[in-house]
Amino acid sequence: MPQVPSPLPDGYNQQQACEVPMNAANTDCMKILIIEDDLETAAYLSKAFREAGMTVDHASDGDSGFFLANENEYDVLVVDRMLPKRDGLSIISNLRANGNDTAVLILSALGQVDDRVTGLRAGGDDYLTKPYAFSELLARVEILGRRKGAAGQAETVYRVGDLELDRLSHEVRRAGKAIALQPREYRLLEFLMKNSGQVVTRTMLLEHVWDYHFDPQTNVIDVHISRLRSKIEKDFDQPLLRTIRGAGYMMKSGD
Repeated sequence: MPQVPSPLPDGYNQQQACEVPMNAANTDCMKILIIEDDLETAAYLSKAFREAGMTVDHASDGDSGFFLANENEYDVLVVDRMLPKRDGLSIISNLRANGNDTAVLILSALGQVDDRVTGLRAGGDDYLTKPYAFSELLARVEILGRRKGAAGQAETVYRVGDLELDRLSHEVRRAGKAIALQPREYRLLEFLMKNSGQVVTRTMLLEHVWDYHFDPQTNVIDVHISRLRSKIEKDFDQPLLRTIRGAGYMMKSGD
């Protein structure tokens, strides 16, 4: 659990240490700081993240959040944009100016393209608009946490079962058999394999594969998923690309 110097700032709420439930995802006891002034929302998020096997601290205003983020080590910061005392973007930009590279996910009711661009340019790593499904928030936080754990250990080859993707040569093979993919299909597979074992939502695919920060209301994802699935699973008994009903997609080998 992060050690907080005394005296503690106003608005700080330290949650209980990580106790991983039997059915929780493998989050390696990630440490999360939630900076959110809505106490009901913060309580819900804190409880949900703890149930997912994470340690959670909460700050209810910008000043206490900035203090904690500077003084302690976290895997991910979940930052509301509209905060008392210091707004979320000010927290993020000042952390970056101080050399703090902790992953930051911005939560905001401001969801226009310009709002998202401003948040990302301020130093945010991801941006999720309200209202949102907690399952998507959790998936995004897990992915950000995994990126930190993999820092300095960038993989050049992704493997899921007998499927391999070489990021240097852009070659894809399954059981040694070469698979030809179109550029968009390759980007889609690369993102899915990079986050193998994790649910990847449609919104995440639109943002990271198509660079859309809005839903174009088309079936573009369904079409490409269908094409990709036919190429990587045709003539093979073991399915790897799974549809998680109501959530998104997952690359995973085995049952």
